[in-house]
Amino acid sequence: MLANPVDSYQDIYILPNQEIAPHIIMEKLFSLLHLELVRLGSQHIGISFPEHDNNKPCLGSRLRLHGTSADLHELALSGWITRLDDYLYCEDIKSVPEIRQYCVVSRVQAKSSPARLRRRAIRRHGFHDEEAKKVIPDTAFERLELPFIMTGSCSTKQPRFPVFISHKIIQDELMNGNFNSYGLSLGASVPWF
Repeated sequence: MLANPVDSYQDIYILPNQEIAPHIIMEKLFSLLHLELVRLGSQHIGISFPEHDNNKPCLGSRLRLHGTSADLHELALSGWITRLDDYLYCEDIKSVPEIRQYCVVSRVQAKSSPARLRRRAIRRHGFHDEEAKKVIPDTAFERLELPFIMTGSCSTKQPRFPVFISHKIIQDELMNGNFNSYGLSLGASVPWF
């Protein structure tokens, strides 16, 4: 088994606030992280939400950053999080404890719009409108029951869209790889503890 390049982590907690719901602060935190990962060009920092609950669905009030000690210190020194200092508690960067599990934290995209799927079928397969409606009825949409966070994109300039997040626990299987500019897996796993 290869050595895990993710040897460190940092937990960021959302502090209780009577005026602002935790998910709003998490959205701001997630957006600031995305902006900074884009600025740094980093593909080596991953995230997880240790308090996530697929049954609610909810991401919880803790964001965990995963990476090498050097990568996490570079991120911390950039000051990316200072705008939210009044709303967060950041633990020190720590070494990953002895672990027995890994987790793949990734974005899941639903096939949620029959109209969009029809336009794609028309464009790709040369269907006419009526053919596309028969092949892809209005009932052909997928509804995800996963936690999500509303955010925007630096690369596409799309202002707000939901990012559904899946935590897939895997036993004793380290998967090396990169992370996207949201810190989500492009095939890599992070320690799960």
